Amino acid sequence: MPHVTLPRIGTAQAWRDAARGFLNAHIPPEQITWGDSTTEPGLFETLVPTFVPGTATVPRSFVSMANTIVWHSDPSRFARLYAFLWRLKDTPHLMTDRGDAQLAKLRAMEKNVRRCQHKMKAFVRFREISAPEDNRRSFAAWFEPTHHTIEPTAQFFARRFADMDWRILTPDVSVFFENGNMRFAEDQPKPELPADASETLWVTYFRNIFNPARLKVRAMQSEMPKKYWKNMPEAAAIPDLIATAPERARQMALAAPTLPPARIGAIQAQQASYESVWDGPPGSLPQAIAGCTRCPLHKTATQAVPGEGPIDARLMIVGEQPGDQEDLIGRPFVGPAGQLFDRIAADVGLDRGQVFITNAVKHFKFVPRGRKRIHQRPNQGEVAHCKWWLDAELRQVAPDLVVAMGATAAAALTGSGKAISARRGRIEIGQAGISVLITWHPSYLLRLTDDAAREAATLELAGDLHAALRYETHLQN
Repeated sequence: MPHVTLPRIGTAQAWRDAARGFLNAHIPPEQITWGDSTTEPGLFETLVPTFVPGTATVPRSFVSMANTIVWHSDPSRFARLYAFLWRLKDTPHLMTDRGDAQLAKLRAMEKNVRRCQHKMKAFVRFREISAPEDNRRSFAAWFEPTHHTIEPTAQFFARRFADMDWRILTPDVSVFFENGNMRFAEDQPKPELPADASETLWVTYFRNIFNPARLKVRAMQSEMPKKYWKNMPEAAAIPDLIATAPERARQMALAAPTLPPARIGAIQAQQASYESVWDGPPGSLPQAIAGCTRCPLHKTATQAVPGEGPIDARLMIVGEQPGDQEDLIGRPFVGPAGQLFDRIAADVGLDRGQVFITNAVKHFKFVPRGRKRIHQRPNQGEVAHCKWWLDAELRQVAPDLVVAMGATAAAALTGSGKAISARRGRIEIGQAGISVLITWHPSYLLRLTDDAAREAATLELAGDLHAALRYETHLQN
């Protein structure tokens, strides 16, 4: 059985030559063993001094992948590459088959090598070893990579530091760059590197750019594994920086700049215009809402539609805005969506007469199309202006729980109308400090065209209303 011993220096070219020879000789993977200079051939294995000449055509993407994987530390890398190459010669499309297990393993190995190369570029720390009288400055570094990444990464340092001599020494293969020439050597001892006065300046800089408010220890250790810390001078400061991060973040918050008085005054005035200070008797709130002209919606709507229900209700239901029938009749939730809500509420035992029902926006927003008026969702400004009245209703009713049906209601009560599907069924603390249960709006169910989706959403809305009822009952008991 042929055995291939690949050198530690020039491994990529050596593997390509061997693989090409075996491929041209039609030798299958199971008849070959691979190893490097540290691997001895087995008893029945023979060294292969020469290879069968010829050419083999493979996709360029495979060549690129192989040129990276040969530097992996896994001893099986050469055999894995050749086994995939053997299949690839007859089925070139394998390079695009994401479901192929062999390719997935090779891609993972390729990713590991590239990550190791990235760590090497980031964490190599040079120290100057040249004397003042030398013509060229010379630097040295000790690095311990996870994979055999010195040779494929050396060109990066040659381009970056072409005007000086340097060497990067590792326990495996080391690289020397002298007078513009590069060479590699094996098994170099760890050098005694001199102290570098500039490291003190570097550590000071590192301490000052460290942002304690954005510290994530796990993410930092993932990007900067501890195995590299012993050769990085700034790593000695990391434990102290982590320990003092909470207090430093607090001090940064206290010292944060504030807005100029004129600017903060304008912002506070604008915010106050959206926060309700209406505090009239409960019976006069509907009349106050009826006379609202806070936004342009009052110009086209028939009338404002205030909430209705017991003023001492423990549960409040908040929808989006009146629809066509609500606008004409002057009561909330009497149109198709309201009728669907009544049916679902009745199924779960929720008595509409015991809850306070209202909308986030009190006027109907629509676009006329012939004789019909087509509903339009209120914009952020309209929701903000009408929050004046919603806050007044919340303050008068003071419910234990508010059910926000749909994105507009959620935005008015919690400040965000996003990700309703992810938030549905959860109780959040609203801006007024009141518990808010997020759920679907009945009109969403009416818009669903898929029967299965509509049935699922209906069950979810029913479940949320039942949960609200149980929440209310629990508080009463």
